[in-house]
Parts: sequence; C-alpha cells; structure tokens
Amino acid sequence: MDFDPETTLSLAGQDLDDTFNSVVPPLYQSAIFQFEDVGETKGYDYTRSGNPTRTALEDTLADLDGGTGAVACATGMAAVSTVTSLFDADAHLICAHDCYGGTERLFSHLAERGTLAVSYEDLSDRNALADAVRPETEALWVETPSNPLLRIVDLEALSDFADTHDLLLIVDNTFLSPLLQRPLDYGADLVVYSTTKYLNGHSDVVGGAIIARTEALADRLDFTANAHGTVAAPFDSWLVLRGAKTLPVRLRQHETNARAIAHFLNDHPAVGRVCYPGLSGHPGHEIARTQQNGYGGMVSFFVDPEQVDVRAFLGSTEVFALAESLGGVESLIEHPATMSHASMAPDQRDEAGITDNLVRLSVGIESTDDLRRDLDRSLTAAGPETSSTERQHTSIPPVEA
Repeated sequence: MDFDPETTLSLAGQDLDDTFNSVVPPLYQSAIFQFEDVGETKGYDYTRSGNPTRTALEDTLADLDGGTGAVACATGMAAVSTVTSLFDADAHLICAHDCYGGTERLFSHLAERGTLAVSYEDLSDRNALADAVRPETEALWVETPSNPLLRIVDLEALSDFADTHDLLLIVDNTFLSPLLQRPLDYGADLVVYSTTKYLNGHSDVVGGAIIARTEALADRLDFTANAHGTVAAPFDSWLVLRGAKTLPVRLRQHETNARAIAHFLNDHPAVGRVCYPGLSGHPGHEIARTQQNGYGGMVSFFVDPEQVDVRAFLGSTEVFALAESLGGVESLIEHPATMSHASMAPDQRDEAGITDNLVRLSVGIESTDDLRRDLDRSLTAAGPETSSTERQHTSIPPVEA
C-alpha cells in the first residue's frame, strides 16, 4: 500500500521486531550476527556491511525520495566522500560555485592530490556550463537552494544538460529534505543529505545519506560505502530515524517562522538583500515554486555595514544561537565567511558572493514573535551608537567546520 510521506515516516521501522511487535523500532547495537550455517545468514553478518537499524533508515529515505536504494553514512561529508569514490581517477566534476564550504574543501583537497579535477560555475549560466564540460567530465554537483545564498537552479534543465553530455546529476538536498523537494523526480541520479540537519532535526547526531535513482548506482554505493567503511553506526541510524518521524510537523513550523523572518528582514532599514526563495522578489522564486513543495527554514541576508556592525550583531542575539550547522529545532545564526565557508579561498568566496556582511539563519520552531524581536533588538544594539568597548567580546575567529 502506498502512503503519504507523513504516514511513511510515522510507520518507519515498525516492522523490525517480529519477536515482541514493538511499535518503536528496536536498536540493533550489535557489531556481529551469528551465522545459521556455513555461508548462511539471516541477512546480516557484520554491521559495517549491513545492520537492521540502518537498513530501516535507508529503506525509509529511499522511499521518501523515490529512489531504488540508499546508503546511510557516518556524516554528511562521509556521504560526499563516498560519492566521489564512484568517479574515475582522472575524472572532472562541475560544481556550483556557491556550494557548502566543507564540500569545496574536500573537492579542493582531492584536486590538490590529483585525484579529482573540479570547475566551479554558476550553474544557471548555460553558456558557462557548456564551456566547462571536458571529455573527462563525469558529473554535475548541484545545491538548490545553495548554501549559503539560497540560489535556485532549474533541476529539469540541468537534467537535460546532464543527459546530453552523459553526466551524472548529483543534488545536495540538505536544505529542503525529501518532503519539500525530490530531485530524482526531475532527473537527478543521486541525492545527497547531511542527515544531521532537518532529517534528524535535534542537533544530537551527525550523519549523511545518499539516495540512488537506479539499482546499478545503488549497488555501486553499497559496495563503495562498505569498502571505505563510511557507513552510519546503528545508534546514529536509530536517532536519525526517530528524528525523521517528526519531520513533517517540524518543517511546517520552520517554514512558517522563516517566511515571517524573511518578510521582517526584507522591510528592515538596516538590512540589504534578503535571500529566501519564498519571497516573490527572489530571482529563483518561480523555479522554486515549480520544483519545490515549500521554501524551507533557511534565510540569509546582507546587513548594511554602515548601519550594523555584523560581529556585534552576531554576538548579541539571545534566541538565535551563534553556532554552526542548521535544521535543528533551535534557531541558529552564523557568519559564513568565518564559519561554514571559512576554508574557501577569499577570492572564491568573493566570486560566489559570500561577503563579510552576509549572515545565515537556520530558523527554528520557537515563537515567531520572539524570533522577530530578537533580531530587531540585536540589529538595533549593533548600530553605530554601540561603542567599540561593547563590541570587543563579539570577535569571531575563523573556524573550519
């Protein structure tokens, strides 16, 4: 029987326990499983190669995204690393120029070692995209919405381009989750997640996942993840599965709050451009409205540096915690240039538009009024009248998360 995503998540893992019929999926915290006989098992032998709890999570994620199979990984970057292991040694990859800093850091590391060549392009520029293709190009790496500028690209158009040039289309869908966007429906071959974010939603575990459109790709991912040992642990898988059960209700409140905050910031005199695809003035709004089922809980914006000291602002919020990551129930504020994208070269950040006055919000599920008041008070407190002495405690050293 086919269920809506809300029901799929509510029932996820419920059929694992044949012994006691527990409603909550059991945690199989076992590294090994006993053989029935030589060469015979009940489907599991060693947890790196397979574990019932992890399988429950993988089956649920594959079902949500409309894929044929999935691999749950130890971290989001383990998922990215597993995908890169599918490429040939001399492969070339075309990546969104404003991708997540950790993705760029890994790709640059592999490029420096000579195991992967990468071109960073504005994926909405079809001419630049066509010029970037080489004989050894194997894939397009896409983020839509992108991190941190929430740029939107047309997945169907990119799928047509990838098919024309015999490329894999890989989409990092972390910002939206499969409930708000299903890239496989628009021709993507692989979908990548940091399950740390919305899928888990409680900031208490790190994880990643890869969803495959075809059985052949799913088989390659299974082999690669097992060979490299990048798979998720049973307890981590159980936590993500538990968190995902409340994803539908969490996402509704995330988006309700994010819409309100985006409109508030859009009208604020100390704020310049607001990046939120749910705003009608966002350049990708129409595409997002077509290929997404919602606009999510991420909002980025540029403060006016003549009116607001960005570091004072970041250090003065009370509800928004100054922290890395995103997608949890709590609201977070971060400075991409010195936090999530600190590892990017300054000229690459500038080219992507990640300037020092850019702020990224992960809008949580708190009271909308409290969130709005917190930002309003903090923007005012960080204004020109704030003394340099009062700002000393807000210094933010660069980190590479």
